[in-house]
Amino acid sequence: METQSYLPVPPGVGMEENFLSLDDILLSHERLPSRTECTFPRLGFLEKSSDSRDIQEGTKMEMPLFLAKGLYERKRRVVSVELPKVYKEGWRTVFNADPTVVDLHKMGPYYYGLGSQLLHFDSPENPEIAQAVLQTFIGRFRRTMDSSQNAYNEDTSALVERLDYLERALFKAGQSGLNSFQNWERGRASTITASSLVLNYRKRKITDLQP
Repeated sequence: METQSYLPVPPGVGMEENFLSLDDILLSHERLPSRTECTFPRLGFLEKSSDSRDIQEGTKMEMPLFLAKGLYERKRRVVSVELPKVYKEGWRTVFNADPTVVDLHKMGPYYYGLGSQLLHFDSPENPEIAQAVLQTFIGRFRRTMDSSQNAYNEDTSALVERLDYLERALFKAGQSGLNSFQNWERGRASTITASSLVLNYRKRKITDLQP
């Protein structure tokens, strides 16, 4: 029986993170353009382009998402975060016109996840960002799933290389479902097993009934 040393843990949904998920760990290291709103004493060594002992107020630098979220406060301005270009108005216009033509992996491999995390930061453009991310997903979803269902036993590398990591997971799930269906049609699937969603639901119901 085939075993795995690591059972994949799904990422969180929206602004929530799952710290057991490798995808969310990688997402938390995505860099954001930031600006310091106060002086950081004795941390100048972190800014390689400067010989100063301190990081001065107003210094522009890139910070990983987890650090920017940890330093960001609405009441006490420590850092401010700028929008990555793919979430700015110019690119939002492109996505609204036709999201399927964009190489989303090249623009940002965690486009949906990072877009959701940007809502942590107080920006007047947050409603537009949320709408753009949602509409982009809706606009690309059908094509992603159609491609996964029409590429049986084919080289799919050219199809998936333009997809965000979330879309790649959906594509893989679609291919897995198609493969299982093909095996069932050919009589290779001798038994029908319950979905993991059903099994997990049953476990929760049993737990609820226990005193």
